Parts: sequence; C-alpha cells; structure tokens
Amino acid sequence: MTVPATPLVDPAVLADPHPFLTRLRESSPVLQVDMRMNMPVWMVTRYDDVLAALSEPRLSNDPHHAGALTEAMRGDFLSRSMIGTDPPEHTRLRRLVSRAFTARRVEGLRPRIQEITDALLDRITPRGTAELVGEFALPLPVTVIGELLGVPETDRNVFRTWTDEMLDRPFDLHSDMTRVEAARERMHGYLADLLAAKRTKPADDLLTDLIQATDEGERLDPQELLAMTFLLLIAGYVTTVSLIGNGTLALLRHPDQLDRLHADPALVPQAVEELLRFDGPVNPGIMRYALEDLEIGGVRIARGDMVLLAIAAADRDPGRFPAPDGLDVGSTDPGHLAFGHGVHYCLGAPLARLEGQVAFAALLSRLPELSLAAREDELRWTGGGVLRGLRELPVTFTPTPARAG
Repeated sequence: MTVPATPLVDPAVLADPHPFLTRLRESSPVLQVDMRMNMPVWMVTRYDDVLAALSEPRLSNDPHHAGALTEAMRGDFLSRSMIGTDPPEHTRLRRLVSRAFTARRVEGLRPRIQEITDALLDRITPRGTAELVGEFALPLPVTVIGELLGVPETDRNVFRTWTDEMLDRPFDLHSDMTRVEAARERMHGYLADLLAAKRTKPADDLLTDLIQATDEGERLDPQELLAMTFLLLIAGYVTTVSLIGNGTLALLRHPDQLDRLHADPALVPQAVEELLRFDGPVNPGIMRYALEDLEIGGVRIARGDMVLLAIAAADRDPGRFPAPDGLDVGSTDPGHLAFGHGVHYCLGAPLARLEGQVAFAALLSRLPELSLAAREDELRWTGGGVLRGLRELPVTFTPTPARAG
C-alpha cells in the first residue's frame, strides 16, 4: 500500500514535521509514500534501519540508478559531485578536498570565525532587536565558506535566492521544477565564469587548488569540477544557517535549557550535538536508489526504487533515544545521524560544528535576555524535501554597546 502524497510542504507540517514523522514511524518503519511528482518513495524512519542503510552498498547515491526519474529530473550538478556518486568515484572526489576539512585545519579557522561572529554581532547588539537569520545565521557561514573557496564578497549573498529556489519544496509538482531548473542554470553560468576567472588569475584559495590539481593531474573533468564547486559552496553554508536558526529557536522554546547554557557555557559543544539531533537541518532526510533487490526492516525494496532515509525521524526514535522529543543540552549521547554515516559522512562536519559552537557561545554572551519577537504562527520555514530551516527569526534582547575598536 502507498500512502497518499505526504504533507511535508504544507506550511503547518513544515513548521513542525516531527508529529507527522512520528506517525509514519509508528505506522510502519518502512513505508511507501507518494512524494516526488506523484512517484512512490520508500521512507525509512527507524534509527537502526536508517543507520544500516547509510552504509548499505546496494543503495546508491547516484540518481541515474532511479528507475522512475527522467534524465531531466536527475540534473547535472550534484550527480557529478561527491553527493551523487559512489565509490570508487566518490573516494577519488572526496580525497581531493578532504585536506581542507580535517579537524585540525578547521580548528585553525577558529580565530577568523570568531572575528566574523563578533563583527556581525557588533552591528546588532546596540539595537536590541534583530532578524537573526538574515543578520547573523546566514552571513556567518557564507563569509567563512566564501573566504575558504575564494568567492568574491560582492557575490556571496546572491546565492541565498538561488539556493532557496533549488532546495525549497523539491518534492512538489512539476511547476516547481521549472523554477528549480532556472535557478540551477543561473548558478551553472556563474560558477563556470568564476572558475574561468580563477584560471586566469589564481589565488590562495580552495577553488584555485582544485583547478590546479585538475590541470596537473587530470583528476577532475570539467563537469566534476563544476559540480564540486557547487557542492562545496552550497553545502558549506546552507546546513549551518539552519543549525543556528533552528537551534536558537529550540532554545527559546526551552528556556530551562537556555538557562542551563547561561549558567554553564562549557556545555555549548554538547548543546550543538543535541540541537543537531533535536531539530537538525536535514529534514526529513536523504535519498538513495536501490542497485538491486534488497530488504530494509523486513520490507522488500526493488531494484531502481527510491528510498528516503528519514534522518529527522531516526533522530527522534524512542527505540534509540530516551525522551526523544525533549531537549537536553547536557546530553553526552553523540549518536545522532544529522551528518550521516559511513563513507558519505558529511565532509564539512568539523566546520559546521565549529561555526555552531562559536555562534551559540557568542549569542549567549552578547545577547542578554534573548527572546522571540514574533508569534509562533508568524514564523516561516523553507524546505519540504531534504533540508528544513527558518526563513527569518526576529528576536529582541537587552541592548549592549559594540565592542571597542
């Protein structure tokens, strides 16, 4: 039996998808739902099943293995990147950029991330009001990844519009695909021009490193280079925006946990992990494609079927987490799946963690009496497919002077 079209793009469900995901998990841990363009997708919702499936070699990341998808629907960006390939291609692509995202190298970025964070908050703290997504959660990771890759500062903010159009409601009807394709083409043209400019005028940045490695060793073809640039740029900031926005809202909704962090700021690293589990950016989950017939949770999946690994449902599974719908910033359980698992574990996880830790520590120390400045029903969300996050987060706080100097 196939469940009728899921309401993940319904504004009320998008505002809080967890009750719906809980009902699906309780109905059946592996259930076929009618999602993308009225095509059936197997949704896996139980933690143990999702964890195992993330490392299952018979489930591919490559959308070309999906029997129901047309060539146009598979796109030409991510299918040539790490996120759309399997070993050994994935191994080769990942090795090329892994040096830039090691925990040690990322930790070396801490002073610069702190500097960017402080500068952003200096603009906000004297006012006592802010729109925290647009004024803080977005520009922080955009600046960091832009500097790391070598994207001109004047171009960075334009990516939000294109990214929203490409990632927002990707499981809706055909009319939305027109908008997605148009945004993809604009991004394609911009990135091609950016790479051409880097070839003409090399710089000390990651994109120049990728180009030079390609030119010298033929390790990336032109489409792979374009896809890698796209993935690093978009994935390098979108999830962190949602981590900061969703996480701040979760703390405002749980003032006792916010008070715990004020009383003990050393809990911030643990809090970041708990916020990733509780309401992380990947919601409902990530897609895989069956390379052959297999079983998941006792349910037969046929070759070519699409399988959605519902990370958000798994991370609220009572079979894995005690009191999964509660927020505990002191939790020492690191078992969430927000960054995935296995060979496709998020390459940017150390950077996202660091940005989250610096951001939340700064918000705690520099925005006293932080509170929500809008009704819950006024908050707007983006998502409905792979990622979910706040569009805006209006807040108030006690004004404080900007830092001297």
